[in-house]
Amino acid sequence: MIALLGCALGAGLVLAAAPWLWPASRRRAAADQRAGALTTRAIALLESAGYAHVAPRVLGSAMTACALVAAAAAWLVTAAGPLAAASAVAAAGAPVVWLRSRAARLVRVRRAMWPDVCDLLVGSVRAGLSLPDAVAVLGESAPSAVRPAFAQFDRDLRASGHFTSSLERLKQQLADPMADRIIETLRMAREVGGTELVPVLRSLSVSIRSDAALRGEVESKQSWTKGAAILGVVAPWAVLVVMSLRPEGAQAYASASGITLILVGAVVSLVAYRIMLRVGRLPEPRRWFA
Repeated sequence: MIALLGCALGAGLVLAAAPWLWPASRRRAAADQRAGALTTRAIALLESAGYAHVAPRVLGSAMTACALVAAAAAWLVTAAGPLAAASAVAAAGAPVVWLRSRAARLVRVRRAMWPDVCDLLVGSVRAGLSLPDAVAVLGESAPSAVRPAFAQFDRDLRASGHFTSSLERLKQQLADPMADRIIETLRMAREVGGTELVPVLRSLSVSIRSDAALRGEVESKQSWTKGAAILGVVAPWAVLVVMSLRPEGAQAYASASGITLILVGAVVSLVAYRIMLRVGRLPEPRRWFA
């Protein structure tokens, strides 16, 4: 009892001295910094998934809506509070997981298209088109997955007449490491000049094509790792949901021991899933020119 009173007294003294120990401006600055970091990560995720025009608050609203719907559904089916809370936490991350999977799929699709884009640029330059016109014409001749981005570049270039700023917006919309390399090559050729643009684009096309072929072969051989990770995470929770459909099962998981079991299982599942993904993941090229 004396130790408890001492702890309460110490906590009260710390709270009383908090305005002087941690000024509000410092706390506000730290909170703004954390919020800015989360916003930056959300913007980068939306850009990589092809939703550069979507505001980060839309992603937050989607996460909240998914969490509420999943919690309500779990509560109606099982009437177990811990399972409803776990469902809400898992569903809140569903939009992020979907955006990451979409971004990875776009990277795989675009990886096979960038050599064709380089070949089209080489053909346009050799045909006598200027560099801005060679890029703008890709809005009609580029592969369908990247054609809207180049069409937007054409509209930006016609509206502003500034090649560099239009390239920056194109880079932001594509949000791809290979696209960054091509765009920076075009920018350098525009600013410095020279006659080596065609050989550089051809070498870049050969390099991207060989890298895409090698990466595709490795990814096809390691795809079982991700499948095993998903199966290992989903299977125990599917069994848990089936057991919770019975009243005695829902009552057992609503007890203190059941809550502890669910929390420990969630942590173990998350850690095991992350380890499996880390083992089977290939290092993605970073956007050094972003």
